[in-house]
Amino acid sequence: MTNIDPIPARLAFLKAASTIELKQQWRDLFETAPPPFNRRYLESRLAYRIQELAYGGLKPETLRRLEQLGEDLDGGNRKKSRIRTDLMPIAGTRLIREWQGTEQVVTVTQDGFEWQGRPYRSISALARAITGTRWNGWVFFGLKNHRSRA
Repeated sequence: MTNIDPIPARLAFLKAASTIELKQQWRDLFETAPPPFNRRYLESRLAYRIQELAYGGLKPETLRRLEQLGEDLDGGNRKKSRIRTDLMPIAGTRLIREWQGTEQVVTVTQDGFEWQGRPYRSISALARAITGTRWNGWVFFGLKNHRSRA
């Protein structure tokens, strides 16, 4: 008699489950309230958790190695690790954007950005300071087309 692995069936169920069912599974598997993210996020995290509980997660030494590699790459700065360095303009670059008839000049620094003598870590926070409304800073300054994914 062969043992049938129930995990593939549980994973397939996620695609057919209602959002209410997904949120209940989240409560059961994570023992916390589900986050307010979209369905795709819930499905992927639940799929990972189901497999992690059934087959085991990453080994502690693997987790330590990944943490070490991350620290080596970004000097331990968790915020900086989220910014892809190949997308970040070179320090010293000037970003120029006209906003409501006024030219706005932003300088890229080693730690982020500078506008009107004030430092900003986030280009989106800077765009918000200029406009008074929420903007994706990369789109605002024309560094990323809002219709395509980088």
